[in-house]
Amino acid sequence: MKDFMMLFHSEPTPDLTPTPEQIQAEVKAWQDWMKSIDAQGKLKNPGEALGFEGKIMHSDGAITDGPYAEVKEIVGGFIIVCSETIQDAIKLAEGCPALENGGKVEVRDIMNFEGM
Repeated sequence: MKDFMMLFHSEPTPDLTPTPEQIQAEVKAWQDWMKSIDAQGKLKNPGEALGFEGKIMHSDGAITDGPYAEVKEIVGGFIIVCSETIQDAIKLAEGCPALENGGKVEVRDIMNFEGM
């Protein structure tokens, strides 16, 4: 089994003002999706949701506003799953609530440096 990180991309929607019921439904959709991965024994780390505020430090020491000053998309959170292949990890991304809202799920393998 390898570890894979799922990064959830979306575009900021500053005018979005969801009702408490809509927020509760969104949270439940995420919880249900993550429970389905956990039930398969493949949820290694439930990750965290990320806020909209951020800064980016560049190699020349410059600090710019972020995380979306240069692109519209933001990374809204992540989880870590384990699976045999990246295709299997992508299969786990099916049903992710981010996809229902026009977002994307980026699946990346995590390099293992144990024994170095």
